[in-house]
Amino acid sequence: MKLPGKKSAEAQSRSRRGELAAQLAAPVRSFLATEAGSSGLLLIAVAVALLWANSPWSESYFSLWHTEASVAVGDARLSMDLAHWVNDGLMALFFFVIGLEVRYELSVGALNSRERIMIPGLAGLGGMVVPVLFYLAITQGGEAAGGWGIVIGTDTAFMLGALAVVGPRFATSLRIFLLAIVVIDDIVAVTVIGVVYSGSIQVPELIAAFVLGVILSSLSRFDVWRASPYVLVVLVMWLATLNAGLHASIAGMLGGLLIPARDPSREGVEQAARLFRAFRQSPRADVGRTARRGLQKAVSVNERLQMFLHPWSSYLIVPVFALANAGVDLRDGVLTDALGSALTWAVVAGLVGGKLIGIWGGATLGARFGLGRLPTGVGHGHVLGGAALSGIGFTVSLLIAGLAFEDEPELLARATVGVLLAALVAGLVGWLAFRLSTVLGGQADADLPRYLDRLVDPETDHILGPVDAPLTLVEYGDFECPFCARATGVTKELRNRFGDRFRYVFRHLPLPDVHPHAELAARAAVAADAQGRFWEMHDLLYQHQDEMEYEDTVVYAIELGLDMERFLEDLDSDWAAERVRRDAASAEASGVQGAPTFFIGNRRHTGPYDAETLARELEQLRHEGSGATPAES
Repeated sequence: MKLPGKKSAEAQSRSRRGELAAQLAAPVRSFLATEAGSSGLLLIAVAVALLWANSPWSESYFSLWHTEASVAVGDARLSMDLAHWVNDGLMALFFFVIGLEVRYELSVGALNSRERIMIPGLAGLGGMVVPVLFYLAITQGGEAAGGWGIVIGTDTAFMLGALAVVGPRFATSLRIFLLAIVVIDDIVAVTVIGVVYSGSIQVPELIAAFVLGVILSSLSRFDVWRASPYVLVVLVMWLATLNAGLHASIAGMLGGLLIPARDPSREGVEQAARLFRAFRQSPRADVGRTARRGLQKAVSVNERLQMFLHPWSSYLIVPVFALANAGVDLRDGVLTDALGSALTWAVVAGLVGGKLIGIWGGATLGARFGLGRLPTGVGHGHVLGGAALSGIGFTVSLLIAGLAFEDEPELLARATVGVLLAALVAGLVGWLAFRLSTVLGGQADADLPRYLDRLVDPETDHILGPVDAPLTLVEYGDFECPFCARATGVTKELRNRFGDRFRYVFRHLPLPDVHPHAELAARAAVAADAQGRFWEMHDLLYQHQDEMEYEDTVVYAIELGLDMERFLEDLDSDWAAERVRRDAASAEASGVQGAPTFFIGNRRHTGPYDAETLARELEQLRHEGSGATPAES
């Protein structure tokens, strides 16, 4: 259910459009390991809960969660049993983190454009409507019909864990696609909880919660950059929502959604860098405090809260929730009763069959009718396997089951058995789907390409250093990208370090939707290259990123002493534009997602791109002997 964290660790300029100059831009989340790793702890919590609830000490399990716990400040007092503290308190924090991540995806992430949201949106819609239809068709009304919300949820921690075990070896693109679907699932699931499964509504408290939401959304407009005011408002909004009779998950999700996300601004990053350099030159406590503030202000409150809260949510809140809700006493015929119940099999059919058909059908129909396209590297067999694994409902499914059948323990037991059984069946069906897609469809990896689509060509590529050097670094760059400009220092350091053993190759990746002058700058560099002055123009463009109008490129050409008539003709020529497009198309085919992106030899580099990291990988590649020479790279 939970959407793992966000960006890659390195800084890049990303296109805002789904497709640009033959380059597909889709963000890669960096918290996948956190979610996938937490699934193991979650599985242990489920096992402990089941064993405890069916042991001679089962009474202590159930009595523990009915223990009252109170928080009092003066005459104000909030008292609930531990089960409600978990479900209404900790889970509100869980949904708060989800809300933060959803807001990020909608603002600057995987769902920030119509092209990116269409196919995941259709798949997510199908993955909720079809399961509900399956559930209602099997229960056929009656007292069990009210639990239809059980089958709309997907537990992302379990899903990612299962994907790591039964899915393709490389599945980054598939993960991103499935997580985009979960965003839709998250919003609808919390809405269902708040609207369908809440108690009677208290209007004054509801109005207070609404006012607090307005205050929360206004903080960023007043340039409030500290996290504490946001957290305080969300906490009070949670209390108001709880007293209003709504389920607290509503406050958590809305609180996260109302905290804006943004990419770091160029000015903010440069200011933080200046403050850090000041601290390095004068390591005093007051200078360090100022530098820390500058670093914090450069990153949005949304991202900072995610970074802090995400591990707590994954490694503490979700396992504790599982421990509190997965314990079902299956003795005395309870398991036999559940296996013979239409409710149990309605849950299994909805989560396994409904999710599989709904998600795969929505994605397939959307792509077939031209409403969007599947991510690069993801085939229909991968979607089928991922759709099957989405039937692992667990977290939200158990939460809704507890709300729907709170006063009906027999129905709750049957629904819980159905959720647990569905998780097992969904994992097996997903494994089978992935195996068949590999054997019958040849769809092995569900990942972006990891190697250069075309080898370095001394006849056409921009190469700095000996063309036959044993160490090769290829960069896809954008002349207006501030991160690319700073990376020029890295390449110079590598040239000084390796000397004639190293060659640096620059390929064009202009991103006009975020850098309006980048394409013109790239053509200017190509035009200068026609007169043998590419690297001089390369350096001038990076030195003057704020001066890249047409007239500016003419001034730079004059400074370099170029033949101006030829330069101007080449600048506007079709062949120069085609030269830039060829590099951009190569970027897409090589799995590039933003600028700068580096390749060590012919293998795409991921992670930080400081000089030490790149030098280490260059040396490692040389020792491996897998791309050292031009013929090999």
